[in-house]
Amino acid sequence: MSREESTSRCGTSQSGGTSIPYDYGYGDKKSESRKVSRFNRDPKVFSWWKTNFYSYVMGLNEELWDILEDGVGDLVLDEEGAAIDRKKHTLEQKKLYKKHQKIRGSLVTAIPKAEYMKMSDKSTAKAMFSSLCANYEGSKKVREEKALMLVHQYELFKMKEDESIEQMYSRFQTLVSGLQILKKSYVPSDHVSKILRSLPARWIPKVTTIEEAKDLNTLSVEDLVSSLKVHEIGLNEHEPAKKVKSIALPSRGKSSKAFKVVESKDESPDGDSDEDPTEKMAMLSNKLEYLARKIKRDASTTRRLDTLLLNALIFRERNQRTSPRKLASTQGNSGSRSRKA
Repeated sequence: MSREESTSRCGTSQSGGTSIPYDYGYGDKKSESRKVSRFNRDPKVFSWWKTNFYSYVMGLNEELWDILEDGVGDLVLDEEGAAIDRKKHTLEQKKLYKKHQKIRGSLVTAIPKAEYMKMSDKSTAKAMFSSLCANYEGSKKVREEKALMLVHQYELFKMKEDESIEQMYSRFQTLVSGLQILKKSYVPSDHVSKILRSLPARWIPKVTTIEEAKDLNTLSVEDLVSSLKVHEIGLNEHEPAKKVKSIALPSRGKSSKAFKVVESKDESPDGDSDEDPTEKMAMLSNKLEYLARKIKRDASTTRRLDTLLLNALIFRERNQRTSPRKLASTQGNSGSRSRKA
C-alpha cells in the first residue's frame, strides 16, 4: 500500500475486514542511513549547520519542516514537549503530535546537551528552533546590519595582487553565501560583472576580450572562472619566478650591512627588470639612503684631511723659516768657542 493510499484512508488499515487502531499513516518504514549533523555551538558555522539540518529534515518529510516553522496548532504540550490528554486526541492530532515528536527529537539530537539546557523550558520544536536562531543569528535588526555590512564588502570586493583566481573565487563565494543566507542575493550577471571589475590592472586585456566576445547576461560564473584560470596559467608561464638575492654593501670596520632585494631571473631587452614598481622603489630608496650616509661620512673625512694637510703645510713653512736662523746661531756659537780655545 502506498503512502498516499494510507493517508487517504485516514490512517487505518484493514486485515480480514477488521480495523487496526492507532495506525497513523506510517506503515512505510524508511531506512534512515543518514545521521543528523550536530551543531558545535560555533556561531561561524551556524548558517552551514542550519542549511544541513534543513536538507536532513526535508529528506525525511517536508511536513516536518512545516511543523518546525508553523508549530503544532492547538495541541497542548507540557514543558518537556509531551502531550496533555494524549488519548483524547483525534486521529489528525495524533498524527501531528507524532510528527512533532520526530522533528523535536531530531533537533534535540543535533544540539549539545548544554545548548538544550538553555532552552529546556521550550515545549515545541518551533520555540526551540527560534531560540537557537535568535542566539546565533541575532534579531531581525542584527541580521539587517549584517546584511548591510556584507553588501558593503561585496561592493568593495577586489582581487589581491598576490592571490590566485582560485583563492579570489573562494573569498567571493563565502561572501555571496553570507548574502544569500541573509536574503540579500544577487543575480548571476551581477556576480560576473563584479568579478571582472575586481581583477587587477594586468588582467585588463583579458577583461576586454571577455566583454567583447561574451554576453555577460548569459555567461555563468563557473564558465567565467574557468576561463580566468586558463588565462592565469598563461600569465604564470610568461612571468619569471622571483628569487631573493642578497647584495652586500661596502663595510666599515668590523660591521657590515646587506640589503635583501627581489630580483627577476630574466630582464627585459632594454635592461629593465620585470619587478614590481613598489619593490623597485624600495630598493632604490635603500641605495639612496646608503649613498647619502656614505657621502656625509666622506665629506666629514675630507674636511678633516684638508685641515690636517693645511696644518702640515703651515708647520713645514715655519720650519723652513726658522732653519737658517738656527744654523747661523749654531755656526756663531761654534766660532766663539774656537776663538776662546
